[in-house]
Amino acid sequence: MHHIFRLKACTRAKAKAKARTKALPVFVATALRRPAVVGAACPSSQSLAEVLAEVVPRRGRPTVVELGAGTGAISAEISRRLPAGGRQVAVEIDPHLADHLERTHPHLTVVRGDAANLDMLLANTVTPPVDAVISGLPWSLFPEDTQRRILAQICRRLSPGAGFSTFAYLHALPLAGARRFRQLLHTCFDDVVVTRAVWRNLPPALAYLCRHPRSDS
Repeated sequence: MHHIFRLKACTRAKAKAKARTKALPVFVATALRRPAVVGAACPSSQSLAEVLAEVVPRRGRPTVVELGAGTGAISAEISRRLPAGGRQVAVEIDPHLADHLERTHPHLTVVRGDAANLDMLLANTVTPPVDAVISGLPWSLFPEDTQRRILAQICRRLSPGAGFSTFAYLHALPLAGARRFRQLLHTCFDDVVVTRAVWRNLPPALAYLCRHPRSDS
């Protein structure tokens, strides 16, 4: 019995590794073509994805929205945690990455567009409220008005007890945009948890796990 369990775990691990290997060239090509949009050198690791997906509800039929889904590194972990009957929506601005998501994650509802227009993008796709939002957006590269605009729309979409998670690279924390974003999180959410560093990510990062969005944000 233990042998069968280890065999299944090994098979799943190999499948994940194979999927990540296939996704890497797509990610790198997009990062080189649109560095300001991607804002990263590599897809998020499994370790970081697991931390970010902690806000995904385990019961009921939740709707989870992912912003900046990229090649689907975090999408895969969301899918693993999402209970049967749940719905997963991925917002992606780059058409090549959106095509990749539709090919490799057919269960996803892929919405193409800029997260700054979140209300408009989800108007005909998702009936509020949303049960969790997970973001892979490069927040530190955004001006303040864009940060505020996206966060306000996220808060309007989330149910009162829902969770929001995102991350920041350790080397970027001193940047003005990163410091401002962290302050905005405390303005928009009653509960903001800053995780320990996730060293098994390139580059190393930490995550923000936020709950109880403020209606006046």
